[in-house]
Amino acid sequence: MDQIVNVDEFQELAKQALPKMYYDFYNGGAEDQHTLNENVQAFRRIMFRPRVLVDVSNIDMSTSILGYPISAPIMIAPTAMHKLAHPKGEIATAKAAAACNTIMIVPFMSTCTIEEVASSCNAVRFLQIYVYKRRDVTAQIVKRAEKAGFKAIVLTVDVPRLGRREADIKNKMISPQLKNFEGLVSTEVRPNEGSGVEAFASSAFDASLSWKDIEWLRSITKLPILVKGLLTREDALKAVEAGVDGIVVSNHGARQLDYSPATITVLEEVVHVVKGRIPVLLDGGVRRGTDVFKALALGAQAVLIGRPIVYGLAAKGEDGVKKVIDMLKNEFEITMALSGCPTIDDVTRNHVRTENERIKSML
Repeated sequence: MDQIVNVDEFQELAKQALPKMYYDFYNGGAEDQHTLNENVQAFRRIMFRPRVLVDVSNIDMSTSILGYPISAPIMIAPTAMHKLAHPKGEIATAKAAAACNTIMIVPFMSTCTIEEVASSCNAVRFLQIYVYKRRDVTAQIVKRAEKAGFKAIVLTVDVPRLGRREADIKNKMISPQLKNFEGLVSTEVRPNEGSGVEAFASSAFDASLSWKDIEWLRSITKLPILVKGLLTREDALKAVEAGVDGIVVSNHGARQLDYSPATITVLEEVVHVVKGRIPVLLDGGVRRGTDVFKALALGAQAVLIGRPIVYGLAAKGEDGVKKVIDMLKNEFEITMALSGCPTIDDVTRNHVRTENERIKSML
């Protein structure tokens, strides 16, 4: 293949490298996949208001999240089961994150143990968790993460049940036994029909989870807690009131409720009620450095990258993940320069124009 020039080109390489069942698992969204497309398309409807004749001879993309410095506001989202993409799995992803000086959010449904990931390289890492009906399982994993030096817990809150991912149902997607849970719970499902991942989730995930359970999580860990999966100002306000340490605006990569809004379209309503009290991060549809800039201009502290990381991993292992992050960083740096923003603090709401603003200006 010719030289890869953008992140999207890794998707085609991943499609060639992976068995159909696994590619479809990573690529798919819920039902009609309306939100899946919209996550990406919504970024394209935001335009820039670039400023010129600003000294951009030195661009500084660095920032910090919960006090931890990162080289750019581009982090690695928690995505399940990296060994389905590459034999080295989450260890390869973690090493790439460390080499790029950014934070990986290690998935609860990891195919490497959290101890293996922690000992693979020296880096700041967060752990994403689900709350299982068996609370003791979640509690044990959280305690293990704390012991292994993880710096924060990211609680995913948009999965009382798993969304209907039709490709996984058709493919009879298997749920492998995950090493993290060996001796705790069986995660293996090889279905005769339907999705094994869905079957496992409906047996294991706690659909009664509610705001009061943030207190339970607080009681078992000293680590900062971020909640991932909010899409409304009402829930953002509840999160702040519950005393969480950060919010991730997310629709779960459009894998849960189809026709939920594209994340970039609801970022501002969340940012407005949070009022800078805690960091707001965003995932969903980020495929370009321009998208990173747009998210920051609308009030996010950083973005999380999901599918492109997995595609880079599937195509070229650790180097592929590094390449994906580096490409996004390079594009983001150019966007900052051409918009007249030498530092992250220079990126303002005034640098972008949303579709709503364009429509209002025509009225």
